[in-house]
Amino acid sequence: MSNIVLQLSTEIQNKVKAYYASSIIERNAPGVIFAAKLPDTAITVYKSGKVMFQGSGAFREASRWGEAKSNPSHSTTVTNSNLTIQTKGDKLPEKFAEASVIGSDETGTGDYFGPVTVAAVYVPKEKIELIHELGVKDSKMLNDQIMRKIAPDIMAVCPHSILTLRNEKYNTFQSKGYSQGKMKALLHNQAIKHVLAKIEPEKPEYILIDQFAERGIYYNHIKNEKEIIRENVLFSTKAEQLHVAVAAASILARYAFLKEMDRLSEIAGVNLQKGASSKVDEMAARIWLKHGEETLKSISKWHFANTEKARKLVAKKR
Repeated sequence: MSNIVLQLSTEIQNKVKAYYASSIIERNAPGVIFAAKLPDTAITVYKSGKVMFQGSGAFREASRWGEAKSNPSHSTTVTNSNLTIQTKGDKLPEKFAEASVIGSDETGTGDYFGPVTVAAVYVPKEKIELIHELGVKDSKMLNDQIMRKIAPDIMAVCPHSILTLRNEKYNTFQSKGYSQGKMKALLHNQAIKHVLAKIEPEKPEYILIDQFAERGIYYNHIKNEKEIIRENVLFSTKAEQLHVAVAAASILARYAFLKEMDRLSEIAGVNLQKGASSKVDEMAARIWLKHGEETLKSISKWHFANTEKARKLVAKKR
């Protein structure tokens, strides 16, 4: 787990507290003056002025606030002007960032409401500069509004495939014993297959998947598929920072997720809360009481712990 520590001034600490105010949690540990919890990151502010970011989203959140120094057990270093970051997965070829690559990424797996979306994007080397000019970079550095704006431009200039696994189908797969890892692997393989078909007879130099499972596990998940993409496939964590194709795929996956969340919000009659916090429990309970269990199930990942928490809240209110 990433563990990044920042030493911040009182002024910046106050900005951190204001920024994460909606995600505040109670933490009575010695020296802690503020704590917040996002779906993928815990933020802790100490009296000493140190701010700790823990979790898979630690780099994203720490980078919002400037210079950072990593925990000795993790080699990530963040500064205002440059970045050195350790990844896990395959060793990439030299000048990989300049190659013609299909990048693939997903989002929505940690959100109670809404789908899982996967996108694959082909960025040939001659379009890399153009994609950068469109504003494409690690989606963790972009807000949803910017990604909504950039996504159509990416789709206009790059072959791509976007797959949206809606909640009804997600819940059906899950009830049959499919793990999230298996669902994601199936979607990645299919999205990449679609892009390869679109660019045929051209071939990418490489295919890079933002790693959520080790190679052997990934291919075990999809072993029964008729067509399995294996040629020149690479896996790496933090892949958005390694090639713009993955950054573009991440933006398209988020764009699709947001569009589906818009649709589901209309059904629910409220702007659905992202993530899986206690606020989500409360919203789920309100939807349950107003629209019924089946409606809530149709817009959520039913096996999440939020369902039982919402069930208890409903029981108290009835």
